[in-house]
Amino acid sequence: MSPFPVLLLLFLLVPVVEIYLLIKIGGVIGAFPTVVLVILTAVIGAALARYQGLATLQRLQATMARGETPAIEVFEGVLLLVGALLLLTPGFMTDLLGFACLIPVTRRALAFWGLRQFTRVTPGTSQPHPGKDQPRTIEGEFRREDD
Repeated sequence: MSPFPVLLLLFLLVPVVEIYLLIKIGGVIGAFPTVVLVILTAVIGAALARYQGLATLQRLQATMARGETPAIEVFEGVLLLVGALLLLTPGFMTDLLGFACLIPVTRRALAFWGLRQFTRVTPGTSQPHPGKDQPRTIEGEFRREDD
């Protein structure tokens, strides 16, 4: 299935659901508290994204200093960006998804899921083994030292 119909559905469905939720919640708690709540989630989300982003950056630098590939940290960085953007979008459903991307436990679970979905491991070797047609030659220098 091509991504175009899915994206079109998301761009049509998400705003409709957000408007519905804003109207329903506004009917229960009032218009002004609803607007304040939407603004408050954006402010809290921005602060949390900044704090979590700095922590993820430190883990990324530590992982690279150890000589390891920072795949999880990169996925977490992408999820932090997505979460911050979702929290800046007015609405309660996008706020819920945004906070899921910013909370460390759910973000790490999403990062592991993303790694499994988007990476492929192919069996192979790091160095070619000599075959029948390839002679096994070891180059180097030799010096004999008598005791």
